[in-house]
Amino acid sequence: MGIALIWCLALILIKWITSKRRGAISYDSSDQTALYIRMLANSEIEVSVSARNVRRLLSFQRYLRSSRFFRGITVPNSSNILDDDYNGQAKCMLEKVGNWNFDIFLFDRLTNGNSLVSLTFHLFNLHGLIEHFQLDTMKLRRFLVMVQEDYHSQNPYHNAVHAADVTQAMHCYLKEPKLSKSLTPWDVLLSLIAAATHDLDHPGVNQPFLIKTNHYLATLYKNTSVLENHHWRSAVGLLRESGLFAHMSLENRQLMESQIGDLILATDISQQNEYLSMFRSHLDRGDLCLENANHRHFILQMALKCADICNPCRTWELSKQWSEKVTEEFFHQGDIEKKYHLGVSPLCDRQTETIANIQIGFMTYLVEPLFGEWARFSNTRLSQTMLGHLGLNKASWKGVQREQSGSGDDVDPAFEEMDSDILPQEPRLS
Repeated sequence: MGIALIWCLALILIKWITSKRRGAISYDSSDQTALYIRMLANSEIEVSVSARNVRRLLSFQRYLRSSRFFRGITVPNSSNILDDDYNGQAKCMLEKVGNWNFDIFLFDRLTNGNSLVSLTFHLFNLHGLIEHFQLDTMKLRRFLVMVQEDYHSQNPYHNAVHAADVTQAMHCYLKEPKLSKSLTPWDVLLSLIAAATHDLDHPGVNQPFLIKTNHYLATLYKNTSVLENHHWRSAVGLLRESGLFAHMSLENRQLMESQIGDLILATDISQQNEYLSMFRSHLDRGDLCLENANHRHFILQMALKCADICNPCRTWELSKQWSEKVTEEFFHQGDIEKKYHLGVSPLCDRQTETIANIQIGFMTYLVEPLFGEWARFSNTRLSQTMLGHLGLNKASWKGVQREQSGSGDDVDPAFEEMDSDILPQEPRLS
């Protein structure tokens, strides 16, 4: 009875502490549509460190209690972690983690909502990073648990499952011949961490929303790559808190933090044209040399950009689910904007937009140009598979569009009205 009471109190404390999260948009539990934007007050700063540490400790203890791996069993080598900690079905799925048709939704169910922790830990082990960098497996597990917890599960799209999906896609790209024979363990390490943390603490609303509501993050980052800067800084905070790389030199830790930031900042969709133009120019000149560390880093930026928006390149069954989830998140933002008379953002009005229109515009202006150039760089079976799915999925959405409007030629006007500086040109395959 006493233990049960202690755990009840602990759970109440966790709920109270997590409700005090800084830097996010939150919703009052008594009214799920009520918006309040919390500014960073001086009085909060003094409490935040100790409160956050308590939450971390309790969260990790809760994970320890629920995981078979940590029930008093000492495992001498990291490869056995997978044998003890995964049920049979999830383990079988991880044997196919490099397949492009990997079903992250099924894997998340099999791991009881721990897809990001399970998949990323497995990839660290698979790529030999634990041994190469002499990582403490307990610290690694703790870091990944903290990362997973700092994604907002109430977000339909920008949540830990999306991060796991992007990490799995990044793994597929790292296996491509041009990359696999050139990348160093350092490159792989940065890529997996950046993929897992690229949307960390995403509030479920976009940058224009944060700017027009005068959110403190918009002020902090001067209205530039607001979310991406926040994801990066949040990742750095967890890396430092976990002590995962405390055994490295300060110089290497600082380099790691900086390069992870470069990768995450590249996912800012408003910078799409800039990166795509550089990529296209390199391919036109044929001057990419993956023995050059700077060129490798640039290719990893492009790979993460591809992984971040690869949903339309998955099978229809997976792509359709992602399309529905991201549209639900858009429409939820639009509902809030209507309620508070903020002006509805493009793509966010459920009265005038449809999933089909949004997806066709997204594929036409953003996905096709990027993956067309990626196929020029890495003309492999995977690239052709992705382009094949992309074409079929676009045709499927056009079929839906025809059923809804009687015409298949419409492109969402919201994409046409976007600043031309962020709209890339059509892809050129050669």
